[in-house]
Amino acid sequence: MFTGIIESLGTIRNIEPRGTNITYWIESPISREFTIDQSVSHNGVCLTVEEIKEGLHRVTAIEETLQKTNMNTWKTGDLVNLERCLLLNGRLDGHIVQGHVDTTATCLERKELDGSWQFRLEFPKKFAHLVIEKGSISLNGISLTIFNVKKTRFDVAIIPYTYEHTNIQSIVPGSTVNLEFDMIGKYIARFNGLKS
Repeated sequence: MFTGIIESLGTIRNIEPRGTNITYWIESPISREFTIDQSVSHNGVCLTVEEIKEGLHRVTAIEETLQKTNMNTWKTGDLVNLERCLLLNGRLDGHIVQGHVDTTATCLERKELDGSWQFRLEFPKKFAHLVIEKGSISLNGISLTIFNVKKTRFDVAIIPYTYEHTNIQSIVPGSTVNLEFDMIGKYIARFNGLKS
């Protein structure tokens, strides 16, 4: 379980295809603090740390993960948002995030405002019932509030701190990002679907 409050940026140093899987070596300021078998959110994808050496850690994405996320577009040198799992004695500063990406979205527009940034994203229509005005969403693992909601589009506003400390700075029109919709909203939608 995560909060969507990014702890550190990592840099992809090596990518190794292994059958239908892909293994990634990522360097970050907190990689040395990880433990083997630890769950860490990488751009909103919960992955297991498999190996740690010399300030890098290794994770593997299986075919199912590669199909549902933007991980198959990652390249050596790309920045990755990292967050360790939530401590139960800590504050929940973002919202409840599982690290289970639902789908991807495409950036349609990026506007630099006077001191902030605004992004417009388009997502698959089948998820429209999970997107509400002023609702929470996890975008590349970042807990954000959405607004200007249309059937398959929404906007997010980014403050300078988030812009400087996450990989949102590298998102441009045409970029693909990972989305995880609000868990409580998904349970309510499922419950209502079973009643009909």
